[in-house]
Amino acid sequence: MEKPDKLAKNKIKISTQQYLDIAEIKDDCVVLRDGTMRAVLLASSINFALKSEDEQNAVIEAYIRFLNNLSFSLQIVIQSRELNITSYLEYLKQKEKEQTNRLLKMQTGDYIDYIQELTAIGKIMNKRFYVIVPYSPLSDKHKNFFSLLGESLKPATSIKLKEKSFMEYKEMLDRRVSSVAGGLEAMGVKTTQLDTQGLIELYYNTYNPETAKNQELVDLNKLRVER
Repeated sequence: MEKPDKLAKNKIKISTQQYLDIAEIKDDCVVLRDGTMRAVLLASSINFALKSEDEQNAVIEAYIRFLNNLSFSLQIVIQSRELNITSYLEYLKQKEKEQTNRLLKMQTGDYIDYIQELTAIGKIMNKRFYVIVPYSPLSDKHKNFFSLLGESLKPATSIKLKEKSFMEYKEMLDRRVSSVAGGLEAMGVKTTQLDTQGLIELYYNTYNPETAKNQELVDLNKLRVER
């Protein structure tokens, strides 16, 4: 007979999976349980304060045009995470061992000590900007009050998209992605769309911030979100 604490852990695990909105991640997009789809763009930043007044006005005007041309909603997410430099330190230590020049070997060792002291003083944060582009084949305006209330009170139900429907929706989503990327490019913001591996890593790190520090994803092809 299983112990109560073990049963409790299993119950929590099942409940978490049951309420997860993601149905699957494939072909560089996220399919949610309600049949809607998402694409995620990783966006660069620009130093607005260092630009001249004319350049700032140009950025503002481009941003206004970008917003006015949108016919759908966007989500902008800013994530601040502690920068993990463990692999970088291991790389430096390996280079220190391979260094044959005594002076360069000492300088490499001093640099490693400096990096370790710097990280011991305070956390080094890494900030990333994401733009989430949605596509919904269904419109919420056709739902009445009771159907919306029912959806809010029950776990997300999975809608499995047929391959033909998936490709049609993905084509529409790709058009939106191109439009958003072009609008951001006009402001000087460079973007790149996350592929399937990048999406899995993003959501894995988001939902498991502590675990991700010590347990990295290895074989992403074997990962699937349970439905």
